Amino acid sequence: MASQNASTFSTNALLLTLLALVVQPAFGNIECEKLEKESCAYAVSWTGRRCVLEKHVQRSGEEAYACTASEIDADKLKNWIESDDCIEACGLDRSALGISSDSLLEPRFANQLCSNRCYANCPNIVDLYFNLAAGEGVYLPKFCEVRGANARREMAEIRSSGYAAEPPHDNYVSFFGEPAMPPTY
Repeated sequence: MASQNASTFSTNALLLTLLALVVQPAFGNIECEKLEKESCAYAVSWTGRRCVLEKHVQRSGEEAYACTASEIDADKLKNWIESDDCIEACGLDRSALGISSDSLLEPRFANQLCSNRCYANCPNIVDLYFNLAAGEGVYLPKFCEVRGANARREMAEIRSSGYAAEPPHDNYVSFFGEPAMPPTY
Protein backbone atom coordinates (compact mmCIF):
# COMPACT_ATOMS: atom_id res chain seq x y z
CA MET A 1 0.00 0.00 0.00
CA ALA A 2 2.79 2.43 0.87
CA SER A 3 4.64 1.72 -2.38
CA GLN A 4 1.40 2.20 -4.33
CA ASN A 5 0.91 5.60 -2.64
CA ALA A 6 4.52 6.52 -3.40
CA SER A 7 4.07 5.48 -7.03
CA THR A 8 0.84 7.47 -7.33
CA PHE A 9 2.53 10.47 -5.75
CA SER A 10 5.52 10.19 -8.07
CA THR A 11 3.25 10.06 -11.11
CA ASN A 12 1.20 13.03 -9.89
CA ALA A 13 4.35 15.01 -9.05
CA LEU A 14 5.75 14.36 -12.52
CA LEU A 15 2.50 15.43 -14.19
CA LEU A 16 2.23 18.59 -12.10
CA THR A 17 5.85 19.47 -12.74
CA LEU A 18 5.33 19.02 -16.48
CA LEU A 19 2.23 21.18 -16.24
CA ALA A 20 4.27 23.85 -14.48
CA LEU A 21 6.91 23.75 -17.18
CA VAL A 22 4.52 23.73 -20.14
CA VAL A 23 1.29 25.53 -19.21
CA GLN A 24 2.32 28.11 -16.61
CA PRO A 25 4.83 29.92 -18.88
CA ALA A 26 1.92 30.72 -21.20
CA PHE A 27 0.82 33.19 -18.53
CA GLY A 28 4.22 34.89 -18.49
CA ASN A 29 6.94 34.93 -15.91
CA ILE A 30 5.48 35.13 -12.44
CA GLU A 31 7.01 37.85 -10.29
CA CYS A 32 5.84 37.76 -6.69
CA GLU A 33 5.79 41.55 -6.44
CA LYS A 34 3.27 41.73 -9.30
CA LEU A 35 0.82 39.16 -7.91
CA GLU A 36 -2.50 40.18 -6.40
CA LYS A 37 -3.32 39.28 -2.80
CA GLU A 38 -5.68 36.54 -4.04
CA SER A 39 -2.96 34.59 -5.85
CA CYS A 40 0.17 35.31 -3.84
CA ALA A 41 0.31 32.73 -1.06
CA TYR A 42 1.77 29.36 -2.14
CA ALA A 43 2.86 30.70 -5.53
CA VAL A 44 6.38 30.27 -6.87
CA SER A 45 8.10 32.93 -8.98
CA TRP A 46 9.82 32.27 -12.29
CA THR A 47 13.12 32.29 -10.40
CA GLY A 48 11.95 29.52 -8.03
CA ARG A 49 11.44 31.74 -4.96
CA ARG A 50 8.30 31.14 -2.92
CA CYS A 51 5.93 34.09 -2.77
CA VAL A 52 4.64 35.34 0.57
CA LEU A 53 1.90 37.76 1.47
CA GLU A 54 2.91 40.53 3.86
CA LYS A 55 0.78 43.09 5.67
CA HIS A 56 1.97 46.68 6.02
CA VAL A 57 0.30 49.37 8.09
CA GLN A 58 0.26 52.73 6.36
CA ARG A 59 0.83 55.98 8.26
CA SER A 60 -2.91 56.57 7.99
CA GLY A 61 -3.48 53.33 9.90
CA GLU A 62 -4.80 51.53 6.83
CA GLU A 63 -3.62 47.98 6.21
CA ALA A 64 -2.06 47.25 2.82
CA TYR A 65 -0.99 43.86 1.52
CA ALA A 66 2.00 43.18 -0.68
CA CYS A 67 3.26 40.02 -2.29
CA THR A 68 7.02 39.55 -2.06
CA ALA A 69 9.57 36.88 -2.90
CA SER A 70 10.80 35.02 0.17
CA GLU A 71 14.29 33.64 0.68
CA ILE A 72 12.84 30.12 0.42
CA ASP A 73 13.43 28.31 -2.86
CA ALA A 74 10.96 25.76 -4.19
CA ASP A 75 12.43 22.41 -5.21
CA LYS A 76 12.21 21.93 -8.98
CA LEU A 77 9.20 24.21 -9.38
CA LYS A 78 9.09 27.64 -10.99
CA ASN A 79 6.43 29.94 -12.37
CA TRP A 80 3.57 28.37 -10.40
CA ILE A 81 0.36 29.68 -8.87
CA GLU A 82 -1.14 27.03 -6.62
CA SER A 83 -4.54 25.72 -7.64
CA ASP A 84 -7.67 26.43 -5.61
CA ASP A 85 -8.21 22.66 -5.41
CA CYS A 86 -4.90 22.17 -3.61
CA ILE A 87 -5.46 25.17 -1.35
CA GLU A 88 -8.77 23.62 -0.28
CA ALA A 89 -7.52 20.02 -0.12
CA CYS A 90 -4.61 20.97 2.12
CA GLY A 91 -6.64 23.22 4.42
CA LEU A 92 -4.79 26.40 3.51
CA ASP A 93 -5.86 30.01 3.20
CA ARG A 94 -4.81 32.32 0.38
CA SER A 95 -4.74 35.23 2.82
CA ALA A 96 -2.09 33.54 4.99
CA LEU A 97 0.74 35.89 5.91
CA GLY A 98 4.30 34.60 5.59
CA ILE A 99 5.50 31.00 5.68
CA SER A 100 5.74 29.09 8.94
CA SER A 101 5.92 25.57 10.31
CA ASP A 102 3.62 26.57 13.19
CA SER A 103 0.58 25.27 11.33
CA LEU A 104 1.93 21.71 11.69
CA LEU A 105 0.97 21.99 15.36
CA GLU A 106 -2.69 22.52 14.45
CA PRO A 107 -4.41 19.09 14.31
CA ARG A 108 -6.97 20.16 11.69
CA PHE A 109 -4.29 21.43 9.32
CA ALA A 110 -1.99 18.44 9.90
CA ASN A 111 -4.86 16.04 9.16
CA GLN A 112 -5.63 17.81 5.89
CA LEU A 113 -1.97 18.06 4.85
CA CYS A 114 -1.51 14.35 5.52
CA SER A 115 -4.77 13.38 3.80
CA ASN A 116 -4.46 11.48 0.53
CA ARG A 117 -6.31 14.31 -1.25
CA CYS A 118 -3.52 16.77 -0.37
CA TYR A 119 -0.43 14.64 0.21
CA ALA A 120 -0.76 12.62 -3.01
CA ASN A 121 -1.94 15.41 -5.29
CA CYS A 122 -0.33 18.70 -4.26
CA PRO A 123 3.46 18.32 -4.51
CA ASN A 124 4.18 22.07 -4.29
CA ILE A 125 2.46 22.35 -0.91
CA VAL A 126 3.76 19.03 0.38
CA ASP A 127 7.29 19.97 -0.65
CA LEU A 128 6.97 23.32 1.14
CA TYR A 129 5.83 21.67 4.38
CA PHE A 130 8.31 18.80 3.95
CA ASN A 131 11.11 21.38 4.02
CA LEU A 132 9.54 23.43 6.83
CA ALA A 133 9.09 20.27 8.93
CA ALA A 134 12.69 19.19 8.22
CA GLY A 135 13.84 22.59 9.47
CA GLU A 136 12.13 21.75 12.75
CA GLY A 137 13.70 18.27 12.83
CA VAL A 138 10.50 16.51 11.78
CA TYR A 139 10.40 13.97 8.95
CA LEU A 140 7.04 14.71 7.31
CA PRO A 141 6.33 11.22 5.88
CA LYS A 142 6.80 9.69 9.35
CA PHE A 143 4.78 12.51 10.92
CA CYS A 144 1.89 11.78 8.55
CA GLU A 145 2.22 8.03 9.03
CA VAL A 146 1.70 8.27 12.79
CA ARG A 147 -1.09 10.86 12.61
CA GLY A 148 -3.92 8.34 13.13
CA ALA A 149 -4.17 6.79 16.57
CA ASN A 150 -1.14 8.59 18.00
CA ALA A 151 -1.92 12.06 16.64
CA ARG A 152 -2.51 13.72 19.99
CA ARG A 153 0.61 12.20 21.54
CA GLU A 154 2.73 13.10 18.51
CA MET A 155 1.59 16.72 18.63
CA ALA A 156 2.46 16.88 22.33
CA GLU A 157 5.94 15.52 21.58
CA ILE A 158 6.52 18.09 18.86
CA ARG A 159 5.41 20.91 21.15
CA SER A 160 7.51 19.76 24.08
CA SER A 161 10.72 18.46 22.55
CA GLY A 162 10.86 19.20 18.86
CA TYR A 163 9.99 15.60 17.98
CA ALA A 164 12.27 14.34 15.25
CA ALA A 165 11.49 11.03 13.64
CA GLU A 166 14.69 9.54 12.31
CA PRO A 167 14.31 9.34 8.53
CA PRO A 168 15.60 6.36 6.60
CA HIS A 169 18.93 7.92 5.53
CA ASP A 170 19.45 5.63 2.56
CA ASN A 171 16.31 6.78 0.76
CA TYR A 172 15.65 10.27 2.09
CA VAL A 173 14.46 12.18 -0.98
CA SER A 174 12.57 15.38 -1.63
CA PHE A 175 9.06 15.13 -2.95
CA PHE A 176 10.34 15.82 -6.44
CA GLY A 177 12.41 12.62 -6.35
CA GLU A 178 15.90 14.00 -5.86
CA PRO A 179 18.12 13.22 -2.89
CA ALA A 180 17.62 15.68 -0.08
CA MET A 181 19.88 16.39 2.82
CA PRO A 182 18.52 14.84 5.99
CA PRO A 183 18.03 17.28 8.85
CA THR A 184 20.80 17.42 11.42
CA TYR A 185 19.95 16.07 14.83
